[in-house]
Amino acid sequence: MKKIVYSLQDIDAVASGILDEIQGKTLLFRGDMGAGKTTFIKALALCLGVEDMTGSPTFGLVNEYRGRGGERVYHFDFYRIEDETEALDMGVEEYLYSGDWLFVEWPEKIEGLLPEDAVNIYIEQLEDGQRAISF
Repeated sequence: MKKIVYSLQDIDAVASGILDEIQGKTLLFRGDMGAGKTTFIKALALCLGVEDMTGSPTFGLVNEYRGRGGERVYHFDFYRIEDETEALDMGVEEYLYSGDWLFVEWPEKIEGLLPEDAVNIYIEQLEDGQRAISF
């Protein structure tokens, strides 16, 4: 597992570097509330050419964006669901096996549905205002 400590000024470079290093397009973001998951996902989306990124899809569960060349990028936030059935009801399995970019916040809420090749990304807020990301 690789760990990178970064500040908000470095976030775009760190995001770009992670996209170059990872294998797979399903990224699972794990960390406490306020750790910076959504902020990091925005940086990743920008690296993929997304221009119209909004906030976290907390109430709608998923936001869809278009990146460079029309590539689909999906941002999920499962914080508010109670169990995997809610995710199944919204058709999450179609997304998980679509081959598109998937950024998933609170993946522990749908752990039993996740593909084995998904990449776990851990984000933590450090005392000095910096963040640490491990993958």
